[in-house]
Amino acid sequence: MEKRKLFVLDTNVILHDHHCIYNFQNNDIALPISVLEELDHFKKGQDQISFNARDFIRILDALAEGKVISRGIRIGKDRGRISIITNHQFEKPVTDLFSEDRVDHRILSVAHYLTRSHPDIQVILVSKDVNLRLKAKSIGLDAQDYFTDKIKDLSILYTGKRLMKNIPVEQIDQLYISEEPLPAAQFPLSRLVPNQYLILKNNKKSALASYCSQTDSIRRVPKSSAYGIMPRNAEQTFAIDGLLNGDISLMTLAGKSGTGKTLLALASALEVRTRYRQIYLARPIIPLSNRDIGYLPGGIEEKIDPYMQPLYDNLAVIKNQYRENEKLYRRITDMLKNQKLVISPLAYIRGRSLENIFFIVDEAQNLTPHEIKTIITRAGENTKVVFTGDPYQIDHPYLDSRSNGLTYLIDRMKGQPIYGHITLEKGERSYLSELASNLL
Repeated sequence: MEKRKLFVLDTNVILHDHHCIYNFQNNDIALPISVLEELDHFKKGQDQISFNARDFIRILDALAEGKVISRGIRIGKDRGRISIITNHQFEKPVTDLFSEDRVDHRILSVAHYLTRSHPDIQVILVSKDVNLRLKAKSIGLDAQDYFTDKIKDLSILYTGKRLMKNIPVEQIDQLYISEEPLPAAQFPLSRLVPNQYLILKNNKKSALASYCSQTDSIRRVPKSSAYGIMPRNAEQTFAIDGLLNGDISLMTLAGKSGTGKTLLALASALEVRTRYRQIYLARPIIPLSNRDIGYLPGGIEEKIDPYMQPLYDNLAVIKNQYRENEKLYRRITDMLKNQKLVISPLAYIRGRSLENIFFIVDEAQNLTPHEIKTIITRAGENTKVVFTGDPYQIDHPYLDSRSNGLTYLIDRMKGQPIYGHITLEKGERSYLSELASNLL
């Protein structure tokens, strides 16, 4: 008979997902009092983790109304109970190894106390902090990551494209001749996904195409430029096509550094600027070496400028295709001046109305799944949301390639008719950049 389970939650799990207590089925949850103390420190601020801390405290307060939470209270129908652990002592195996009085070590003591005092229950410490999990395992405790929003296998993550070989020459010719999309039934293709891109090949010819699920048809994808930026490979051609496509409201671009993700997104936004009231380009601020931006000199604008500079660099690449006296160069300058093109930290969008906006979120791999959801649910009428990032280049201390928001979004949105995605694989920044990316 399988043992009952009791999950001990670390603070970072709650800051990652403030609804986490609803994701442990009918198992019980224990909260060390140190976690509540730590949440109290996080609740002040405008960052997403501050909102998560406040929301969780409100959820817990609503559950505890009129009840003694130290005795355990029911989380909901067909769910377990949650209790706050206040009466444990520092466990000797913990203090012998980790003499420093830290919140992590207090949480370890709670997990050890519960394991020792409840031998008939499987006690599991849940933490996003790999180092704390290793500490727990070093003293014989069960510990695991928070898996609810973690995809199982990154190797089968949707790439947005398929290579199809041995396509009859006549069908490829038809794609070039016909001005209208062709019925998908004419092609030897199966298990197609809405807005999936196709590289159709035979020994003599090839064509780039896309599948439309509403009409069950295949259309040829031409090589189009975006504000003077020409695609350099098939993947970039697909990316521009999806970015310019008004029927795709949500687009993701994944790929390593130098593949052109941000540049293509920004150039495409400028190309279709007349469809939208504003272009908004944002990225999350992940402090360098995990130090807060407060250590940087100057006012708030000067503090955040280093984090926003890569976005301005991409804008400069687009502008520098033209001379300063040319209309397209001046138009970008005017858009920045008139707030038609805004570059800003992502935290500044909270409370904003995202209607009639082309909204680009760069470095989306540093967002949690909940943060991604928060952004998308702000999208109003005639808004296009684009996320770009590299799932393998994580700067967030509690995210990895399988649990970050960008990976989660790609996995969950695959198959939706208003969603498009492309994984860019070939670096186009320079030969040196591509060589370093592959070898170092």
